[in-house]
Amino acid sequence: MAATPQNPAASAPRRKVSRHRGEGQWAAGHFTPLNGNEQFKKDDDGLNVRTRIETIYSKRGFDSIDPNDLRGRMRWWGLYTQRRPGIDGGKTAILEPEELDDEYFMLRVRIDGGRLSTQQLRVIGEISQEFARGTADITDRQNVQFHWIRIEDVPEIWERLEAVGLSTTEACGDTPRVILGSPVAGIAADEIIDGTPAVEEIHRRIVGNPAFSNLPRKFKSAVSGSPLLDVAHEINDVAFVGVVHPEHGPGFDLWVGGGLSTNPKIGVRLGAWVPLDEVPDVYEGVISIFRDYGYRRLRTRARLKFLVADWGAEKFRQVLEDEYLQRKLVDGPAPAQPVERWRDHVGVHRQQDGRFYVGFAPRVGRVDGTLLAKIADLAEAHGSGRVRTTVEQKMIVLDVEEAQVESLVAGLEALDLSVNPSPFRRGTMACTGIEFCKLAIVETKARGISLIEELERRLPEFDEPLTININGCPNACARIQVADIGLKGQLVVDDKGEQVEGFQVHLGGALGLEAGFGRKVRGLKVTSEELPDYVERVLKRYQAEREDGERFATWAARASEEALS
Repeated sequence: MAATPQNPAASAPRRKVSRHRGEGQWAAGHFTPLNGNEQFKKDDDGLNVRTRIETIYSKRGFDSIDPNDLRGRMRWWGLYTQRRPGIDGGKTAILEPEELDDEYFMLRVRIDGGRLSTQQLRVIGEISQEFARGTADITDRQNVQFHWIRIEDVPEIWERLEAVGLSTTEACGDTPRVILGSPVAGIAADEIIDGTPAVEEIHRRIVGNPAFSNLPRKFKSAVSGSPLLDVAHEINDVAFVGVVHPEHGPGFDLWVGGGLSTNPKIGVRLGAWVPLDEVPDVYEGVISIFRDYGYRRLRTRARLKFLVADWGAEKFRQVLEDEYLQRKLVDGPAPAQPVERWRDHVGVHRQQDGRFYVGFAPRVGRVDGTLLAKIADLAEAHGSGRVRTTVEQKMIVLDVEEAQVESLVAGLEALDLSVNPSPFRRGTMACTGIEFCKLAIVETKARGISLIEELERRLPEFDEPLTININGCPNACARIQVADIGLKGQLVVDDKGEQVEGFQVHLGGALGLEAGFGRKVRGLKVTSEELPDYVERVLKRYQAEREDGERFATWAARASEEALS
């Protein structure tokens, strides 16, 4: 019998029930809800809110929505209220939720593995145009987000998405979120192993399953067999990374406990090699540990990374093997160092079958419905009708015959979708920001686009791989701690003594096997208006001081505070 929010003990290991509330772990017998989020989840599974949306809220309108559904359970179906226009960043932490709420929603479409057909892409574009005022941002987790969604339109949007095999199920909430996958799984010539069957089976077993719909908090996962390590595995709750075992052949290295936000942690290797057909079982074991042992008392400590930090890799693996898998895992090797610095698959690349895939870069993931329809047209005219999204807010057209490559590239460039972008366009990422997000303090998308344009104009010869990640608040949706230049939005004081939008600067973060968090220089903050000047200044110093072949992150780690200011 599977554990559920109503019967969490069904599969949890038996433990002596303690009167001490501890961390709120179900496996320790602490079933009493210890905060409002745990209470509303116990009161009703978030998956059940769909019926109320379809039968009540979409018919009676925004004012009919129960507050626990509005700011809680509706996330289980990809819906967040968006920020009311005109509220400045200084009021983000002051106003009550109902004062910040607009009567419109962000709706997130989950795209597991980043896999889309042109039919699906065209439907997303149509929904964008008809219901979302043209909005359709590509996220750094391979999803697409709409804004300006009315509750009255949600049932029809679901119907259209589901008719082509898409959904918003558990795209948000304390749930198993989208499963990241290599966007070139099954086609890249250098692939170690194709993780697609595992992604599909995990989705079949887990997504929408009440046994896993009440987690302590969100659960992020990734599966990739690419040697480029192209799914940011280091910052997911669980990740399976392609490796070759010297005796057993291709399989996956298992990582757990990564995550960013205000307490960033790099995931840890469990030292276990997992064959492809066992990935879903191991995934289910890891997510079950999170459900049963995860900390539910404080939301700030409810991510898996805190449990992993407390237990350590050895204990986590032992509990996984002994209590959930009932067998030992095979010891295995770590993944090899990537040979390329870029992991986004932008450009023209040969596939296993001799055809090509073509990756291109919108600016900071900002697209619209009309543009998506044009991309679908190009993909159908030049490829097989398959497209992909990446974890770097980019897109890829698959299965292009060699004779069609030049024409496709020209078509994409005509749409301002660069196949050979500058390092600034290729490496700049931005979260939603204050335009729509209730947590944000500053604007991000327009700021990122203008920064790209300024840096391309000022530093046209700069050709080093570089990441610039812009976030509207401390929560790090845009991965600021692991960027070469990470910009955390906050209010700062300008030279006139006035509070204005600006950023705290993180320098020298990285993902890959040299993953680490960026350096913060004491007191280093920059206003939004001064941002292009600051970045230009730092990059010129890097160019002047770097050693041969030295990455920006390496230089930033050793540079003086004066050079970084």
